[in-house]
Amino acid sequence: MMRTLVLGTALGLASFTILPAQAADFAATHLTASQRKELLAAREQVWRAWFANDQKALDQLLPADTLAINNGEAAWEDREAVLRGSREFASSGGRLVRLEFPRVEIQSYGDVAVIYSQYLFETEAKGERKTSSGRATEVFLRKNGRWTNPGWHLDSGK
Repeated sequence: MMRTLVLGTALGLASFTILPAQAADFAATHLTASQRKELLAAREQVWRAWFANDQKALDQLLPADTLAINNGEAAWEDREAVLRGSREFASSGGRLVRLEFPRVEIQSYGDVAVIYSQYLFETEAKGERKTSSGRATEVFLRKNGRWTNPGWHLDSGK
């Protein structure tokens, strides 16, 4: 009985030192100024590549398992649907006029970063301009030294 009690106490105490160390692996990390700049540049590149129908850039930035929830859309989009949407926007004659992110917050966890933003963009198609705005939650994964964008959720902010 005493041996079981001692062994149980030792295992219990060990868990107090092992579990926090494992949990620390998931604690937020701080991006350096250059890492933050690189991440935000990758995010900007994704948005601009989509509006410009830059399929080559999108191919590098969006992994095969991309999943997107877009503002006002009932269906969630996989990578192919995102690429198709970019092609359709460009083929309709649409072009990006303005892109802004007035508020940005970033959480990073090693090679994973989540960007929370307010966004605003203006497009023009057939001589008509349209402004859209809302909130974005975007997931980025650093792989082979480059940021990729496997998923996002956009909403109206209302």
